[in-house]
Amino acid sequence: MFDQNRNNRLPNRAGLGYKPQHYAEIMDNAAPVRWFEVHAENYMGQGGRPLAQLRALSERFPVSVHGVGLSIGGEGPLDPEHLARLKHLCDWLNPASFSEHLAWSSHDSAFLNDLLPLPYNAASLARVSAHIDEVQETLGRQMLLENPSSYLAFEASDMEETGFLAELAARTGCGLLLDVNNVFVSATNLGYSPQSYIDTFPLDKVGEIHLGGHDEDKDDAGRPLLIDSHGHEIADPVWALLDYTLERAGPLPLLVEWDNDVPEWPVLAAEAARAEAALTKVPA
Repeated sequence: MFDQNRNNRLPNRAGLGYKPQHYAEIMDNAAPVRWFEVHAENYMGQGGRPLAQLRALSERFPVSVHGVGLSIGGEGPLDPEHLARLKHLCDWLNPASFSEHLAWSSHDSAFLNDLLPLPYNAASLARVSAHIDEVQETLGRQMLLENPSSYLAFEASDMEETGFLAELAARTGCGLLLDVNNVFVSATNLGYSPQSYIDTFPLDKVGEIHLGGHDEDKDDAGRPLLIDSHGHEIADPVWALLDYTLERAGPLPLLVEWDNDVPEWPVLAAEAARAEAALTKVPA
């Protein structure tokens, strides 16, 4: 059992997802950004400029490693080779935090380039708990588990998502990563209140908060359909939901994600400044 926040040394300040094209500007003056996140799968190679830049970055800033390929929610066993590469990365980088998604992305030997949902029931709870235990024991560190963005609900689910996450944290000692944009996307798509979701979320287990942009579309019936795209500015209702969350949770490490159609550094820095401003309004 891993203690909450045992490895989390991220500051309760604004962070950004690191993009190599911004390396020179970051090393020159990263303000207002205080920490950076990298996707684990981008740094599992041997040597080269990416790893050299990551080493230099980690000497200046706290770094969070965010995995997208473990398939924590998959029905099959975790890929031992992938887990070994992840351990190697975490061993030499010693990140301030490691996180993954409550989702699956593999079936047999096939890997799907997406983060897919799973039903919330006893079978899923047992399977995901076992996978989290394996990851934490292998890495020797606590992991944070991120709530997904959802586009459908399973008839096989007999637990609420917040209750499912709370039980996972209780069973395994993992922390939680609260993606506020994912909450807003899921609530819009499935027709519930995002504020009510936050009210029932186990905020005492949260080690990190994420924000990102989404795309607006409509389903076949003409109802609003939001897509978690990370491709542009964060929407104003998501900023408002962040304020609602911080009022209840207090200040926490806060990451702005922008992974597609990545803009120039000043645009990203402006989003980070808005995130930092949201944090400064919250009493410690």
